[in-house]
Amino acid sequence: MSRRLKSRRNRPARRGGFLRKLAGLLIIAAGACALVLFVLPNPFHTDPEWKGKDKPIFIKGEFTGYSASGEGEQLLLPLPLLQKAVDPAIRYEAGTKSVILTTDRKLLLMQADKKAAALNNQPVQLRLAPVEKGGVTLLPAESLKNLYGLDVQENKDTGAVLLMTAGESVPLGVVKENKTSMRSEATIHAPILSKMGKGTKLRIWKKQDDWLYVQMDNGYAGYVKASAVQDNGTKTVEKPKSPPTRAESSWKGKAVNLTWEAVYTSNPDTSSLGTLKGVNVVSPTWFNIVDGQGNVRSQGDPAYVTWAHAKDKEVWGLLSNSFDADLTTKALSTYENRMRTIEQMMEYADLYGLDGINIDFENVYTDDGDNVTQFVRELRPMAQAKNLILSIDVTPKSNSEMWSLFFDRRALGELVDFMIVMAYDEHWASSPVAGSVASLSWSQTAMERILDEDDVPADKLILGVPLYTRIWSEQSVDGKTKVSSKSVGMNRVATIIGTKKLKPVLSKETGQNYVEYRENGVLNKIWIEDKVSLQSRVKLAKSLKLAGIASWNRSFAGEGAWETLNTIHK
Repeated sequence: MSRRLKSRRNRPARRGGFLRKLAGLLIIAAGACALVLFVLPNPFHTDPEWKGKDKPIFIKGEFTGYSASGEGEQLLLPLPLLQKAVDPAIRYEAGTKSVILTTDRKLLLMQADKKAAALNNQPVQLRLAPVEKGGVTLLPAESLKNLYGLDVQENKDTGAVLLMTAGESVPLGVVKENKTSMRSEATIHAPILSKMGKGTKLRIWKKQDDWLYVQMDNGYAGYVKASAVQDNGTKTVEKPKSPPTRAESSWKGKAVNLTWEAVYTSNPDTSSLGTLKGVNVVSPTWFNIVDGQGNVRSQGDPAYVTWAHAKDKEVWGLLSNSFDADLTTKALSTYENRMRTIEQMMEYADLYGLDGINIDFENVYTDDGDNVTQFVRELRPMAQAKNLILSIDVTPKSNSEMWSLFFDRRALGELVDFMIVMAYDEHWASSPVAGSVASLSWSQTAMERILDEDDVPADKLILGVPLYTRIWSEQSVDGKTKVSSKSVGMNRVATIIGTKKLKPVLSKETGQNYVEYRENGVLNKIWIEDKVSLQSRVKLAKSLKLAGIASWNRSFAGEGAWETLNTIHK
């Protein structure tokens, strides 16, 4: 056989051997990969998602997606992040490029590119002005530290900025051994983010099985075996300390027994008011916002305050929006207008010696609800600075666009000292059907909904009760029942009952006494406000452990009303 022929015959054998070797190598490689992936720790490294970003910001060990600007005293933080993670109530008004920040004691106004600012409406100079960059407003970190008690830690090597909010705590640890791996997931098969040396300080954000999710000062955050970390105490960001409010000190454990003084054209003759036994707060309706610029008209009377204080009663002057929806839109639309109202109310408080302010905003567009809340938010620190009690009147919850839906009762409950629920007008003046002004079950539901759905604390919530009722008239017109009503006080009803020799009957449905009578062919119905109805509401307030009661209004009160309401204190 020729040499050439032998050579050709040997070629298939060589190919087969090569393929077998290649297959063997592939099997070995696959085995090695499997060993690495499923048995041995993963030796490969990976970079965190934020690597290469300038000044990345972290909260609770997670990259926020936002970046800071500057460093040290020149550090600026982005407004959207602050609104998301620090204080959702930070307000930005684009028209003036204003940022409004509030706490219970401080109101800070800043404007983009201006060092001139205002703290509690007094001029101050900032070390660093807010700036706008790429459509984002950035605020000076030093100002935020002072206002909110933020903890801000920067790392010069990576540029990482670690934020913690006031009151926040995180366990600390240190790495036990050199070359300890921080991994991207809680498994030894995940890539390595960083190798850590012995003694490396860590913030421990959470635990997952036998792994810890930790973060180094340079921003790197990932998973490490719990056995590789030694406890090293806790880092806690202290909350800025504030003295107790006057509501917390003066009213703690005491029931509020307030009555409103309705002042329409002139103030009452104080010599005719009597003692109003048990009443410890009077709220005269003296102040009204009268234009879109937020100006306030006053009907204040120093003699009334002198009388009240001599009788050991506080005076919480009532501020209304004149129940004008369009006026309210304009008056609350800007910081400048809101502050004009607040400034004037502070001046009136000084002028008359007020003990508090009672806000009564009604007939408001639903879209203006946020502005109502912001007004209260800005008023709060100004009122606190003067030791004034701040209260607001709200309606029971309903689907009414102009009278109920604009109230953010949850947010308002956090801002005010007291929230008074006007639990009356269940059947209002123009109601198509006759009924109680405030049946007991309806009043109870009104209070319980705000307690349960809006988490307003019971010791802030006051039950509003009516001292008036309505005489309902029903007559048949063209085959239909026509309903009309008129409001009357307790004495007027007592006179009708006595004159007509009527016998009230207890209505189990409403928890009130009820009478009806015919006059000139018209059927009249009265769900009576008397000692029975008032006592039932006092019991309701006590059973719900509310802060007290408030009655509308003093001039409607009849004989025995004050003695009955006085039982709120017993």
